[in-house]
Amino acid sequence: MRIITGKARGTRLLAPAGERTRPTAERVKEAVFSMIQFDIEGREVLDLFAGSGQMGLEALSRGAAHATFVDHSADAVAVIRKNAQKTRLLENCTILAGDFAEILGRLAGRVRFDIVFVDPPYGQGLVAKSLELLDKYRLLNPGALIVCEGGEYGLPGGLLAGNRYEGITTRKYGVTYINLLRFGGGEV
Repeated sequence: MRIITGKARGTRLLAPAGERTRPTAERVKEAVFSMIQFDIEGREVLDLFAGSGQMGLEALSRGAAHATFVDHSADAVAVIRKNAQKTRLLENCTILAGDFAEILGRLAGRVRFDIVFVDPPYGQGLVAKSLELLDKYRLLNPGALIVCEGGEYGLPGGLLAGNRYEGITTRKYGVTYINLLRFGGGEV
């Protein structure tokens, strides 16, 4: 696992030990950043269920202004901090440990994001819950891009039916599905 391009290009990243964290495969990461490459410069990024922090760090390496990393695991948070130091991007990072729902609630009114990476454990309904909370707490700028990684095709219909999120594309890589969404915003 490494940073693909930008300021920290080629830096090898650490991953949390054990089976609880599933790092995004390099080809999937390359595909994701190919999809959003022109929307990164100067943006505010949220890496939710961050694991090693590789998605947010890749965005920073490519010119994002700041990244907030959230993970419940103390081991993962320690690895994110080490990876941010290795890439020399730590000064552009906020690293938060704890329950994602609680942290999103605490961020309400303090920050809005332009790009969000959502990569929770598969099969627990956490993508849908994350999208609901991002909207509820008004954490997204209108037009924000949300990259959802999961083990199932598509998203629950209600999330798109409310017209808050627009599905841009869904792609499959092995057992992994990537759903790219845009936040419509409506009235905020």
